[in-house]
Amino acid sequence: MLSVPEKILFLAALLLSTYLGYRGARRLVAILSRGHGRPDWRALPRRLPSVLAKSVSLSPVFRTRWMTSLFHAFVAWGFIYYLLVNVGDVLEGYLPGFSFLGSGPLGDVYRLGGDLLSAAVLVGMLALIVRRFVLRAPELKTRQATLLQPEARAGIQRDSAIVSVFILLHVGSRFVGESFALAHAGPDSWQPLASLLAGVWSGWSPAALTTAEHVAWWLALGLILAFVPYFPYSKHLHLFFAPLNFLLKPERPSIGQLDKLDFDDQSIEQFGAARLEDLAWTGLMDAYACIMCNRCQDACPAYQTGKVLSPAALEINKRYALNREGTRLAGGEASSQTLLEFAISAEAVWACTACGACVDICPVGNEPMRDILEIRRHLVLMANAFPEQLQTAYRGMERTANPWSIASEKRLEWAEGLHVPTIDDRPHPELLWWVGCAPATDPRAQKTAQAFARVLAAAGVEYAVLGAQERCTGDSARRSGNEYLFAELAAANVETLNRVAPRRIVTTCPHCLHTLKNEYPAFGGTYEVVHHTQLIQELYATGRLQAAPMEPLSGVAFHDPCYLGRQNGVFEAPRQALRQAGASAAELPRHGATSFCCGAGGAQMWKEEEQGDGRVSDERLREAASARASTLATGCPFCMIMLTDAAASAGGTIAVRDVAEIVADRLAGSSPGG
Repeated sequence: MLSVPEKILFLAALLLSTYLGYRGARRLVAILSRGHGRPDWRALPRRLPSVLAKSVSLSPVFRTRWMTSLFHAFVAWGFIYYLLVNVGDVLEGYLPGFSFLGSGPLGDVYRLGGDLLSAAVLVGMLALIVRRFVLRAPELKTRQATLLQPEARAGIQRDSAIVSVFILLHVGSRFVGESFALAHAGPDSWQPLASLLAGVWSGWSPAALTTAEHVAWWLALGLILAFVPYFPYSKHLHLFFAPLNFLLKPERPSIGQLDKLDFDDQSIEQFGAARLEDLAWTGLMDAYACIMCNRCQDACPAYQTGKVLSPAALEINKRYALNREGTRLAGGEASSQTLLEFAISAEAVWACTACGACVDICPVGNEPMRDILEIRRHLVLMANAFPEQLQTAYRGMERTANPWSIASEKRLEWAEGLHVPTIDDRPHPELLWWVGCAPATDPRAQKTAQAFARVLAAAGVEYAVLGAQERCTGDSARRSGNEYLFAELAAANVETLNRVAPRRIVTTCPHCLHTLKNEYPAFGGTYEVVHHTQLIQELYATGRLQAAPMEPLSGVAFHDPCYLGRQNGVFEAPRQALRQAGASAAELPRHGATSFCCGAGGAQMWKEEEQGDGRVSDERLREAASARASTLATGCPFCMIMLTDAAASAGGTIAVRDVAEIVADRLAGSSPGG
């Protein structure tokens, strides 16, 4: 098809484009190598099948915005297919009479796919252009109060326009070029849409059609050669980095599990992240994988209650900073600004509830929450800059091993009259109950502990508690950046637990569950840990618990605690426990993995909520009211405290209760509240 001069010109352009693309790719590798850690390549073969399935099905994208996701999928599926189409077009251009994949059944299916997917790309791209540039979809915007660099606000629109025009012209030129060829050679039943368009050119001369084919071929493939050098700087880079994210991210038992810091290594001069190069390599790759869809922003409880935090803005600011300063980083120099100067404000850092919603919802596997917690580590450990209110909780954990500052000898006062055995009374129990600080010390949460003690007694479970030997797990210290305090608490608790050697641990707090199960193995403590709702469901299933014959309890909705559901995958056990107790388990508008936070996580329990349009807990309670719930059940003492306060502020029409309280009230032989 191509003349000899055209072949020489295209080859020269291809070599130049490949060289410039290679330089851009080498720069990206050098930038990523500045981040801490290295990929575990051993995981790649095992993950490859599932990542391929995700990349082709785009299943993570379809969790929200179904119609928009479908249009995006049209474009993505077409582009994946065009990796093959473009190779075929180059070969057909260079080899006279060559038909890629032949004229048999395989070639027929290939041509049909190209025809239909070309149209799908054009339809999808036009819909997305209308959404962004005409309708100006509000979910694509970020509030002015949120730190989003001017270069990013303008750049998003510019880059979107460049990519949109490229896709329309690239795919459109190829599609129209096929119609020119069919107008010349005759219609093809395996290219119905291009054949239909070919009728428009029926009056053109063979010479005009040949010229048009050449122009279309050069537009379609020449645009790729022009785009390749720009590609490493464009948002389109997510096409490669999204699969790499899923392939190479470290395996973690939970999305919230953090890496241990080595305070004994005297060569380490920086703890936490102050600059881009202080982040892990995965944190840098997140910036390139980000598709700037703002789904994390939509899921973030802080942003949704009017605060300045936007996980999306953090990743976008990082991307534009890497584009601007990537050469410095690739050359081994320090970045010119700190993360707090360009990526995220200190107010936004302290607004995060560490709920994990941003990580869970991200369709490309980004982890903005992890960056925020690394910045907190820097602020606490290196800069000694953190909200003053946290000092009280820190002092309590340091002096009395709990943030409530309750003396250890008072840790069992909640159990007076309940005959709760300690590990000294029963050294080798069937179950060790890790009560937790809140159920042991907070007046409202103590009722959960008392109810669970009644449940265990009714089921005849042989258990024990640590009593005065139990300390705070340190969750609030770790989530707020005080890693040194967390490490001290973790080491002491692991020493105690390893001495006791429990066969199984049950907790009445998802934060304790998460810490004991996911964080303590790095400190030498690996245990089987379950949540109390899991144990209750198990006791019902084995017949050790029986519900009393009562009228069904209606009007109950379940609130999924972030660290029980989203962070540790426990969704069904509390619902089954409620159903076994004869209570309904209605769903709130946001539930399961998409549950809305209570506002206490990330050590928010111990500080004033950052300024916004309202409190996170109040927003959650409004959802319960919209679901017409009279009782809001939960399985977390922090959720209990926050939502109880919100209910009191709202007039007290909704009762907030732990699953254990509802179960205890409905046990055979029990009376409500007895």
